[in-house]
Amino acid sequence: MTESHPRISKAVIPAAGLGTRFLPATKATPKEMLPVVDKPAIQYVVEEAASAGLDDVLMITGRNKRPLEDHFDRNYELESALQKKGDAARLAKVQESSDLATMHYVRQGDPKGLGHAVLCAAPHVGHEPFAVLLGDDLIDPRDPLLQRMVEVQEQHGGSVIALMEVAPEQIHMYGCAAVETTDDGDVVKVTGLVEKPDAADAPSNYAIIGRYVLDPHIFGILRQTEPGRGGEIQLTDALQQLASDEKIGGPVHGVVFKGRRYDTGDRGDYLRAIVRLACEREDLGPDFRTWLRSYVAEEM
Repeated sequence: MTESHPRISKAVIPAAGLGTRFLPATKATPKEMLPVVDKPAIQYVVEEAASAGLDDVLMITGRNKRPLEDHFDRNYELESALQKKGDAARLAKVQESSDLATMHYVRQGDPKGLGHAVLCAAPHVGHEPFAVLLGDDLIDPRDPLLQRMVEVQEQHGGSVIALMEVAPEQIHMYGCAAVETTDDGDVVKVTGLVEKPDAADAPSNYAIIGRYVLDPHIFGILRQTEPGRGGEIQLTDALQQLASDEKIGGPVHGVVFKGRRYDTGDRGDYLRAIVRLACEREDLGPDFRTWLRSYVAEEM
């Protein structure tokens, strides 16, 4: 680490989306609070940030997102009730969420896309590099992607994005990166980016997944970025400018992730994520796997 590449301590989690794909469950409950086994999805994301040493977390919220703040706050009545019952195990679980990090919140107001949500973090972040974690992508804690991205940013400066190889027929669902290899096997230099290209136009099969470590110069670019695909201010468009001109905010690198990722962005993948995580739990896995095998055998 050098003086010009300061240590990252802040994480930004955009959480202002309406969650329309999960209606009617998300009519009154934020999609980020939907449980993945026995924890809300958003807690996995905050835990990941804290595990990477980012203990200052800003959540970008919107209307009807107050339960997010309540979840990471203390609940003294509940804690007192559990103490009186002598239920130390559940008390520890309740207190865990409020002890993970120093939490801050700001409302996005007008939902103008991911780029606009990130721009809402500018007053809090200031002139420091920072991480952005999207709640739809849950990264297994045994595969420390964010920590590796922080290391790459501290080494090279600039910005770092998380990349994953996908089948060509799936690339239209993601932002896509044009890359050059480097001396590090899991690190590439990003030379261009395009949001959700057709397979024939994609520069590679490297898809952007929901983890970023960004140079603060991104804010100035986002302020000048016109709405792009879907009529929204796209973070990918701003990163494209950084990738095309290193003089603005340093280079853009990508960390190629080959670990375990749980996509909770749609209903089918959400259910698969729950099954996979439940199967791997020591307290739930043995009985659940036995039942699952029996259920699949009966259905087949």
